Amino acid sequence: MTDPDLLSSQRHLFDMPRDVAWMNCGYMSPLMNAVVAAGDAGIRRKAQPWSLTPPDFFSESEDTRALFGRIVNADAGNIAIVPSASYGIAVAAANLPVAPGQEIVVLEDQFPSNVYSWRRKAEESGGKVRTVTRAEASGPNGAIDWTSALLAAIGDATAIVAVPNCLWTDGSLVDLVRIGEAARRNGAALVLDLTQSAGAMPFDVAAVQPDFAVAATYKWLLGPYSLGFLYVAPHRQTGRPLEDGWITRAGAQDFARLVDYQDDYEPGARRYDMGERSNFHLMPMAAAALTQILDWGVERISRTLGARNRTIVERAAGLGFTAPPEDFRAPHFLGLRHAGGIPATLLDTLKDRQVFVSVRGDSIRVTPHLYNDDGDVERFFAALEAVLA
Repeated sequence: MTDPDLLSSQRHLFDMPRDVAWMNCGYMSPLMNAVVAAGDAGIRRKAQPWSLTPPDFFSESEDTRALFGRIVNADAGNIAIVPSASYGIAVAAANLPVAPGQEIVVLEDQFPSNVYSWRRKAEESGGKVRTVTRAEASGPNGAIDWTSALLAAIGDATAIVAVPNCLWTDGSLVDLVRIGEAARRNGAALVLDLTQSAGAMPFDVAAVQPDFAVAATYKWLLGPYSLGFLYVAPHRQTGRPLEDGWITRAGAQDFARLVDYQDDYEPGARRYDMGERSNFHLMPMAAAALTQILDWGVERISRTLGARNRTIVERAAGLGFTAPPEDFRAPHFLGLRHAGGIPATLLDTLKDRQVFVSVRGDSIRVTPHLYNDDGDVERFFAALEAVLA
């Protein structure tokens, strides 16, 4: 890829052996060398705790939530620090009302972390989960039009719309601006799991206006496991957190007076922060990763990955594979289907050749990132041809 508007391969920033083709960012990203170094330094600080001071419990987390805020165009005060997508969804479920008979709208085959809390919520409230099916979204030429199907499902009975930006199995796309408009028009809340898109697709909270939006860092945000960020709309920032920790309360910076118990919280979304948010190795790791993503630019990352995947789709067609039309899939995310099905030996054969992708449902999930290059694509197709021979 020689287009000057696209980013060149960033493989040199990762510990990525030449004989490994990791095209599996949708499963887990590798860590950049700088991110590993930041984590290592953080662990060494804990080895000498006399080097840690009370301000350290606050400064790094504030800086990092501000970095994520820039990714989604939100003020730092609207970002909570959470350990996982499921935690963020649970915060949303605990703070959104559902009346008996009302519906919580989700997609078929949506990731479980954005389903189980809603099943519990429906059971406890007398509401119900309304699952928009793939059949309802099926369009011509293999298109899966989740947006149109969701718009048809959202109505007077809808209490909550809980969806991703793209489906985790195949990258099929949801137009969140239109869904947000429909949710507001019907008085429904919008809750988003952006784990498979934040950092690889542009997202603007001002345009979409979600009530809650969570993203774990270990995929497209190129960060560590067990950390995530939760955007909370200003009108949802007076709710009840899942935990009653000390650090989210007013005046927590004064360690000498922590036993002067406070009913008031720190301002904004901070009340929803997880306990021990000041993780001295995970937080600097996330900060290093987010800083690099912002330096590259999410829009430019998206264009670059879109160009890479466009090439893969064109070549895969020659082997009998199809992908959703470009207007109906996320640029960074491919689900390749084959008329003959996916061979049971595919993953093992590719793994033997040091080529790594996923199988989700009836799709080969191919999710490269900037650490990939043309050589990885060649290795992928050589392995694929071997499987199909």
